[in-house]
Amino acid sequence: MNYTIGQVAKMNHLSISQIRYYDNQGLFPFLKRTEKGDRVFDDAALKFLDIILCLKNTGMPIKDIKQFVDWSMNGNDTIPQRLKMMKQQEINVIQQIRDTEENLRKIQQKFQD
Repeated sequence: MNYTIGQVAKMNHLSISQIRYYDNQGLFPFLKRTEKGDRVFDDAALKFLDIILCLKNTGMPIKDIKQFVDWSMNGNDTIPQRLKMMKQQEINVIQQIRDTEENLRKIQQKFQD
């Protein structure tokens, strides 16, 4: 099934301009276009978008996400680099969780003061 940029924006709680920005940053080299030049998302593109948004939402910079996308487009030879990048992001997210939990404890402590 194919989806328009508007449908994808709505499904992912994004604005159309956000999706265009990500595309202009080179995050969607896999997108097909209509004869008029409109972006078309298929199911595979939606799955890839989900990964891109996950990385973005966990604090990965756009330039690093672009590197991940580029490696992904280059095929299986880049699996070691992608795994290393994902492992580092996992470490980053675990640290973010620890930091957030510590901040929560500090907030909760204020209720007891």
